[in-house]
Amino acid sequence: MIVYQATKEKFLDDVFSNDIENIVLANVKRKLQTGVGVSEIRSWAHSLVYMDRVMRDPMIPKDCGIAIEYRIPQTSKRIDFIITGQNEWQQPCVVLVELKQWSQATLTGKDAVVNTFVGNRVGEHPHPSYQAWSYATLLQGFNEVVYNEKIPLHPCAYLHNYVEDDVIRNPTFAEYIEKAPVFLKSDAVQLRDFIRKHVKTGDKTNLMYRIDEGRIRPSKMLADSVGRMLKGNREFVMIDDQKIVFENAMALAKKASEKNKQVLIVEGGPGTGKSVVAINLLAELTKSGMLAQYVSKNAAPRAVYEAKLTGTVKPTVIRNLFRGSGAFVETAQNEFDALIVDEAHRLNRFSGLYSNQGENQVKEIIAAAKFSVFFIDEDQRVTLKDIGTKREIEIWAHKAGASVTELQLSSQFRCNGSDGYLAWLDNFLQIRETANEDISDIAYDFRVMDSPSQLRDLIYEKNIAGNRARMVAGYCWKWKSKKDTDAFDIVFPEFDFAAKWNLTEDGSKWIISPNSVSEIGCIHTCQGLELDYVGVIVGADLVVRNGQVVTDTAQRASSDTSVKGYKNLFVRNPALAKETLDRIVKNTYRTLMTRGMRGCYVYFADAETRQYFAKIAGGR
Repeated sequence: MIVYQATKEKFLDDVFSNDIENIVLANVKRKLQTGVGVSEIRSWAHSLVYMDRVMRDPMIPKDCGIAIEYRIPQTSKRIDFIITGQNEWQQPCVVLVELKQWSQATLTGKDAVVNTFVGNRVGEHPHPSYQAWSYATLLQGFNEVVYNEKIPLHPCAYLHNYVEDDVIRNPTFAEYIEKAPVFLKSDAVQLRDFIRKHVKTGDKTNLMYRIDEGRIRPSKMLADSVGRMLKGNREFVMIDDQKIVFENAMALAKKASEKNKQVLIVEGGPGTGKSVVAINLLAELTKSGMLAQYVSKNAAPRAVYEAKLTGTVKPTVIRNLFRGSGAFVETAQNEFDALIVDEAHRLNRFSGLYSNQGENQVKEIIAAAKFSVFFIDEDQRVTLKDIGTKREIEIWAHKAGASVTELQLSSQFRCNGSDGYLAWLDNFLQIRETANEDISDIAYDFRVMDSPSQLRDLIYEKNIAGNRARMVAGYCWKWKSKKDTDAFDIVFPEFDFAAKWNLTEDGSKWIISPNSVSEIGCIHTCQGLELDYVGVIVGADLVVRNGQVVTDTAQRASSDTSVKGYKNLFVRNPALAKETLDRIVKNTYRTLMTRGMRGCYVYFADAETRQYFAKIAGGR
């Protein structure tokens, strides 16, 4: 999505007006439905003046295109400055400029990572050349116009406050500087020449508009890429905080020993790339000769990854790479170099089919490995047994004498990269109050459906393209088909709708089975995985009364074990029980409604609730 678009001539006029930052800000608020901090507004005021000086060169055509703060499809990432035109062969071309206010940096010893002062503190950040190159790679991968027309992309970085030193152009960054040159304070002429070299004539084909209106390429699914990643192929370019987390994890893994145990806690919401980083870590640590395993409480991610690897990797290798969270009850101390725990919020205290084994899964995982990394989102705890909190991990890490490092993932790569949708969803479900009360301008396909059959038909339609659309529901219907294969579980006779829960035939591999689109998934068979489109059926456990979202676990099916024991909890501590169960229900639907990368369609079984949310969703 383009925030600001103009010709070079118009851009120069807007800068000359001394109001360019407010012009960009107004467009950000209107098009992205979000505000920005004072520091970002200040950066526009400063950096765009420097670009104005560079662009004033008469050899740069006045009718070339300028775009500012272009949001890359399917992500929350924005490219600072884009110049479009034609090269010497009269082909459309694009120059991408990553603008930085930096004035100094220090080396970290980590690949493409430096320390610098950003946001009122010194911290680790990707090298500007790496960032510019990674953004160009994203744009090429997601946009059909750029990909199909093979439009040349020329990324670079401009640090207009930075004086030459031995850091930014250090030889260790040569690989990335070659892909995306970095220009410093004294390099305005060189940046001008770089632009002149690639943009010889103006934008004759309205390229930026075509890119912005171009179709989004089919999403690359992590599950489809696992095999190639384990063979060393770079399937996903890690962006910004993903890169920081990955490099820190690798450094900690190499540093860890029996006497120097390391624990890394990585917090991140839906779609921030937790699983992408986890699988990349598994591949790289295994490649480097370390004994590492991917661990998850949910069987579904493991089953899907294992299914995708079948036929390409030996079964014994698969079994040695993926394990359940309860597999370490009797594991020897420090047997593994690294354990990578995905969806760590789902960890339980006890293990075994009857929850009668072990003492604590967090304790057992930390004990079993010299280095353990926990990817966590406490807002995705969905059962009473889930104990995976940051505090729980810290307690056991300290008892084990391990050093603890905490990092965050915030970049959004699901829900079409819309942080606004996630904030709106929290407001929508009354999980927490946010300023996002409207999604009318958010580029994510969210709709409240009038009937379950309408939802089903839309999911069928979306599934045709790549088998990447599924229906899911809350636990409000008994699993009748488990004993009677002719029975249907979720039935709305007034809408001619009848469907079965998904576990009968495909089990945990339901989400990738080519014939399962007619079945209904649950939280356990989709959490930790992603779809292009998800259809969610909300049962009577979440309704609206007098404008308030009301949850009621008593409305869940008796076969639901996720809240087993809630009556006893009410007896012991009614206030805690009410708060905990309310969050479990809301977290369940929040998780279900964030599985879709491109769209989410919701049917509320309760009529009053459906009407209320349809109004809030602005007729979507």
